[in-house]
Formats: sequence, structure tokens, C-alpha cells
Amino acid sequence: MIDLINFKVWLTNNKDYSEKTVSNIVSRFKRVNSLLPWENNELYFFHLEQLEDFKDLSKSVCSQLKQAAKLYSEFILLSDEQNIRKENNKINALSLFANIGVAEAYLEDIGIDVVVANELEERRAILYQKIYPKSHMICGDITDKSIEDKIIKESKEKKVDLVMATPPCQGMSTAGYQKENDDRNRLICQVIDIVNRVEPKYVFIENVALFYNTAIIVNDEKILIPDLINKELGNQYKINKYTINTKDYSVPQTRERAIMLLTRKDIKTIWTLPQKDEKVVTMFDAIGDLPPLDPFVKDIDEEELIKLFPHYHERKEKALKISKWHTPPHHIKRQVVAMQHTATGKTAFDNEVYYPTKANGEAVKGYRNTYKRQNWDTPAYTVTMDNRKISSQNNVHPGRIESKNSNGENIYSDARTLTLYELMIIMSLPVDWNVPSNTSDAFLRRIIGEGIPPLFVKKVFEKLV
Repeated sequence: MIDLINFKVWLTNNKDYSEKTVSNIVSRFKRVNSLLPWENNELYFFHLEQLEDFKDLSKSVCSQLKQAAKLYSEFILLSDEQNIRKENNKINALSLFANIGVAEAYLEDIGIDVVVANELEERRAILYQKIYPKSHMICGDITDKSIEDKIIKESKEKKVDLVMATPPCQGMSTAGYQKENDDRNRLICQVIDIVNRVEPKYVFIENVALFYNTAIIVNDEKILIPDLINKELGNQYKINKYTINTKDYSVPQTRERAIMLLTRKDIKTIWTLPQKDEKVVTMFDAIGDLPPLDPFVKDIDEEELIKLFPHYHERKEKALKISKWHTPPHHIKRQVVAMQHTATGKTAFDNEVYYPTKANGEAVKGYRNTYKRQNWDTPAYTVTMDNRKISSQNNVHPGRIESKNSNGENIYSDARTLTLYELMIIMSLPVDWNVPSNTSDAFLRRIIGEGIPPLFVKKVFEKLV
């Protein structure tokens, strides 16, 4: 799989290029990869030059594309040398509450093998196993003693030295309305028990920032979760607590999380966070090179769709050549029209005429972070599980001025939510992530909204290898 985000970071840190030049190089390599999927071998450039589509390009464009590919080859070569060193220091890991493995997307690349994983929901567990066939997925309820015992037995047999735990956060997140006494908040007790019995060298615990202020009942006493962790594991582990924002680690998304890094006290090197990256990756950096894409308007016929979006099919075809996941989101006409008249970074609630309405024409009442376009010059807002709805928070593509209507009003492109492909980029997932092509778009969207950006996880875990 190609690694565009780290390629961009490598160019920025190791080459004397301007920010614009770096972006151009990455865009050119993406174009090369679309012509001929990247293979790290001596024949790649020969095969590239034989392509008719490549031959049709001007000499200067061909030269620029080949130079971009050569730079990517250099980046991969240096990465491979680092991976050889890491191969000798491989770490076996256990992933609890694994979902479909969003967090794990880059771990194998840096020498961390998730050898055991656990997930409650069968549908997610099956997909995890397809994405990570080398890992053994134990599907079942971690609060069931037989499941917990099985996890512990396999972890000991496979010499697990690292436990990563990302328990469900809906019970304590603002999006989940912070339900008191939510059973999901007590799942940390199983994490503590497994850590005590497996005795790994390192533990990674991730959750929403409110995790630190959430109390649960244990042995008839109310106790804050961090205090419980310190009480049960503090004698055996050095515990570092952080509140981070993933935008500080080259992830093009604002996402605040609580992170706890535990190091067994007999280990000399204490696990700490890496330094923050100097550059913040914006929406424009991440998806600004993608061409416009119109939504599919599901409550009108084909004739009206083409009248509304004359280039719909042409743009859709171009998008599918970029990625199978880059497909037009489905919306209703009145929402689409409202967003066509909404500027970058603004909400349709500010529109005097084209404001959000119900089917009967009545004005919609809602929060100002809904029916709202994102900004080009900042990281994306936090991706939520409801990311396919225009009417949910901060979900709409930033858009660009595309034309003017008969009244001289600006019409903005991309009157839609982000595509799954764009969400993968915003979440720092590999654009060629090994997800089966028949996976439901709606299912993947929800899963991604629950995940932690894997580039951040990679940067944290690289401190161990």
C-alpha cells in the first residue's frame, strides 16, 4: 500500500522544497500511481514508460511524474532499511475492543504484530480478520470469563508484550450524551484484569478526553477511572497521562483524545509521546487536489439530476478512477440546493433564501454546526459516526465557487458530505487499505467515525521500536 502522508512528511523534513513543491510532488505521485499501481521493483519505471496513457503526456509532464516516483522510491528504500532494523525488535501485541482495526493500519509496517485481537460484534470481527489475516481474532464479550480467559491464554502463548485498549467511548463522549452508569464505562475493569494477568511490558489506553473525569462504581465505591488504573496498576507500571489533539501529529483532523502510556517498571525506557509535528496538515493539503464531485440526489429523476449537475456522470467516472471508495454521497434535493448556496466554512442557516427546510417548506431548527461546510485552511473537524448526513455536525465538503446563477449569486461545488475515500484520508488511513470491496459504505463510515487516526498511533508506537 502507498503511504502518501508519511511520504509528504519525509519530503518536508528531508528535502529543501517549498510547501507548494511538496504538495505538487505528492499530487504527481498520486497521478503516477493511478496510471500504474506502485510496485517497488526495478521494472516499475520500464512498465510505466510503456503505457499508452503515459506516452500521450508531454515530455515535461512525463519527467515530473518520473521524478515524483523516484522520490517515492527513495522514501521507500529508506523506510525499508528502517524496517529491517525494526524486524529485529518486533513486538507482539494484543488489541482489545479492536473493531475492524482502524488503529492498527500501520503497525505491521513498523514491526508491531497484533497477534491476538478481541471484538464483541461478529460483523466487525469477521471484517477485522479479513483485513488482518495474520492476527487471531477472538470474537465475544470480554466480560464473559471464558472469553477473557481465552484472550489471556493466547496472549501468554504468543508472548504478548504490548496491550492496546480502546474501549467504547459513547458512554462518556459528548456525542454520546454522557450517560451515567453506562456499562461500557466499566469495561476498563476487564482491561485492568487482563493487564495484571498477562503482564505486558507496555500498555496503550485511548479514549475521549472526558475519560479522565468519568467515575464508575467498583466494589460499591465511586472512583474516577484514572484513579482506578493507578490503584490497580500503579505498583507495577509507570503511568503517563496525556490529553492530545491528533492535528498536532500530521493528521488532517482535529480530534482530542485521552492517552495513557504504561511501562512496566522493570523496563528501562519509559514510553512517552513523540514531539508534536511543526506543520499542521489542512483540509486543502489532504484533499485539495481532488476534482469536484457532485452528490447523487435521490429524490429526483435522472433528467432533473442532470439539469442540476450537468457534469454528474463525468465527475463520478473520474472519481471512481481515483478510488472505489470515492463515490457520490446520496442526499435529498432541498439539502443539496441549500449547500450549493453555502460558502466554505459557513452554515446554510445563515442563508437568507436557501436555508434548510423540511419537506413541507417549514424552516429547520438546528445547531449552527449542522448544514455546515468545512474549511480549507484548517484540519477537518472531528469525524463522527454520523458523517454521511448533511444535517449532522460539520460534515459538508468545503467546496469552491463554481459558477453564478441568474441572480449573480455564487454557486458552490461539492454540495455533499465527504466521500468514504476523503474520510479515509482525513482519518490518515492508507488510501489503499485492505478492505474488501463489497463492504457496506454506511457500515465503514460509522466504523471510521469510532476510530483513532492510525498515523497518530504509528507515531506513538514508533517510540518503542
